[in-house]
Amino acid sequence: MNQMPVIKSAMKRVKTNEKAALRNQSQVSKLRTAVKKFESAAVKGADDKQDLYLTAISKLDQAKTKGLIKANKAARTKSRLTKQLAK
Repeated sequence: MNQMPVIKSAMKRVKTNEKAALRNQSQVSKLRTAVKKFESAAVKGADDKQDLYLTAISKLDQAKTKGLIKANKAARTKSRLTKQLAK
């Protein structure tokens, strides 16, 4: 059983950590959605795949900057998406 903190600053840290976790979860979810949308558009050969590609790359860069994903994962994913765009 988790005990609630007694110290005021510790209580605040719990609240801010929960907010940050929700924010990070949302950002990662948006990233995955953008990548999946591009991948499905690339397979179908949709007209808007260039726009979806740029959106996915932007989300990857944002997630990397905020420390949500590692730099190597961002680079690897961008490389894979670029290959799919070229097909």
